[in-house]
Amino acid sequence: MELCVALDLSTKEENLELVQKIKDYDVWLKVGFRSYIRDGAEFITAIKKINPDFKIFLDLKLYDIPNTMADAAESIMGLGIDMFNVHASAGKRAMTTVMDRLKKYENRPIVLAVTALTSFNEEEFHYIYNENIALKADKFAQDAYQSGLDGVVCSAFESASIKNITSKEFMTLTPGIRPFGEDAGDQERVADIEFAHSAMVDFIVVGRPIYKSENPAEVVEKILKKL
Repeated sequence: MELCVALDLSTKEENLELVQKIKDYDVWLKVGFRSYIRDGAEFITAIKKINPDFKIFLDLKLYDIPNTMADAAESIMGLGIDMFNVHASAGKRAMTTVMDRLKKYENRPIVLAVTALTSFNEEEFHYIYNENIALKADKFAQDAYQSGLDGVVCSAFESASIKNITSKEFMTLTPGIRPFGEDAGDQERVADIEFAHSAMVDFIVVGRPIYKSENPAEVVEKILKKL
């Protein structure tokens, strides 16, 4: 299991300061909507200048018509990132189109599909998808697996089931991890590291417990020891 640190702070400078503090640790860094829209590709370059060995997860959740998603995925290839994601609800044709477009690249990034956002509770999710979270997450994961993706984004509560119906090698990345029992914030389906281990999670994403700490490096070190 690997640690992915969310760079969700309110300014580029704050994010880079956090990166500087944890530069000596073997972790992934998640660049999401706010950071990428505000700071662009130059932000990724700035991260790599601090430590070129950092692996970058670009968390933009592509969701559009198949060709547009594939165009965007191909553009992402030029950014030097190591993992990105799409929305499984865009459908199998869209996901297959993305993967077909990337076949010509020798060292493509890991591609994941978002199943059910961890901010959803059952009532909210059912209102939109007319199904419960666990069943729909399984179906989305099967679609992604059959479309040639490398894994999915899900909560820790769906991970074991998804691996059982796809493959143990089919990756799961789980946001909403609270390593030491911290407050859930705006997340609904949160879990700790022990549960994530039992659910065979491959990547855990941790944000607030690290970047709100007075000593982020110490928190990262504690998490890595638990992994």
